[in-house]
Amino acid sequence: MKAALQVLSADERAQIHERSLHVLATVGMRVDTAQGRQILAEAGAQVDEATRVVRFPPALVEESLRLAPKQFSLGARRPSWTMPMNAGESTLVMSGEATQVVDRTTGEQRPGTRGDWLEATRLIDGIDEIGVYWATIEGGGMSGEATADWVAYNADLMRTFSKHVQDSFLEPAWAPWVLEVLEIVFGSREQVRRLHPYSFLITPVSPLIIEQACTDSWLALRGWDLPVAVLPMPMMGATAPGSLLATTLLANCETLGLLCLVQAAEPGTPFIYAPLPVAMDARSGRYASNTFHPVLSAAGTEMARHYGLPVMGSGSGTDAFVPGAQAGYEKALGSLLGTLAWPDLMVGPGSLGGAMVFSLEGVLIDVEIFRMCRQAHRGVGASAGLWLDNVIERVGPAGNFIAETSTRRNIRAGEWYLPQMGVHDSYDAWTAAGRPTLLDEARQSADEVLASHEPLPLADDVERELEKLRLRATKV
Repeated sequence: MKAALQVLSADERAQIHERSLHVLATVGMRVDTAQGRQILAEAGAQVDEATRVVRFPPALVEESLRLAPKQFSLGARRPSWTMPMNAGESTLVMSGEATQVVDRTTGEQRPGTRGDWLEATRLIDGIDEIGVYWATIEGGGMSGEATADWVAYNADLMRTFSKHVQDSFLEPAWAPWVLEVLEIVFGSREQVRRLHPYSFLITPVSPLIIEQACTDSWLALRGWDLPVAVLPMPMMGATAPGSLLATTLLANCETLGLLCLVQAAEPGTPFIYAPLPVAMDARSGRYASNTFHPVLSAAGTEMARHYGLPVMGSGSGTDAFVPGAQAGYEKALGSLLGTLAWPDLMVGPGSLGGAMVFSLEGVLIDVEIFRMCRQAHRGVGASAGLWLDNVIERVGPAGNFIAETSTRRNIRAGEWYLPQMGVHDSYDAWTAAGRPTLLDEARQSADEVLASHEPLPLADDVERELEKLRLRATKV
């Protein structure tokens, strides 16, 4: 008996789909990529070149939904790691693109550096619950804007993170270089196609715009069967209408519109339904990264399940700029809602201040919150061996179950959640330990992971080929 969350009824999900078909057919989307407009026109869409507006016939949307694979796996360089999509599992995706970091020594915010990016990427490589990479710090892995810097970044990423990489870029000319890095690291194009170790993130602009740079970059990657995640972020009251339902509808339209382009451009491309609709702070007009966010994300997860598609959701958002009480309650509530919806992938650990600030200690706290939420999602097991009515009969009134074999067995089997962080001892023991705070413990845990975890190294011949590629890129 799994614990589950339902935001939308079956009838509401069906209505969202029908209304999405109507919006896409009558209003359409502005498609800023000329290549994309041509592909859609050839697939049967109605294209107005003067306005760049494309209208999608319902039959095109339905055919695109049919073409998208319902099950596939995200692979990785690490031999033991794989993430089957749409198979009842869930893993965390590192929150990305923070512009600031919380300095671990001073506790103050400062711009992120390449060293911060390397440290964060190595940390998340050593945490089992985080299965998918996003660039944690904006520009952190890049030392410049030249092609050689882009090659060096991807090489550093591959040698530092060994699970699944999901990334994005805005220069179509960089696509061949990414593909060469993947071919060198994984041995062949066919191995990349088989493993799906790298997926591409496309972010349409709300409302109803398929932008050029990111979309053209993905189009330049075709032929390698790289999964695509489509992540619109309409903001309720600003770039989306002023209701939760209408914001969900708009996010669905934007996701389906790009689904049509992806499937028309390369039929059968693995597709991840990944809208992360958000809400405007009604007092300031700013992005509000708190409890509205996971409710909207949960609705998106339900729409993905309505279509039978793999899904990426979110939940661990906060407006707070430092780890503390506000970050704790916003992230705990949001993560619980997001986890109970149970997406395949869930974005969020480490982000603060509306995802603009990164905290290394926050990653450890957020992962612990996810562990607790995952336990909540497990619900109440109902197998025959868990009733234990025979034990109740044997112990009887006024008895005690602490010495029972079933108690010991089920502690080990997972009926209990055994916290890995926080105060779970007596007051005297806590005082004797120096009254450590959760932040102190998270900092110590991060230090321990960084001290003990060594990323899976690349083979010497792979390193040599990557260096040759970087040197070749310096001449571009």
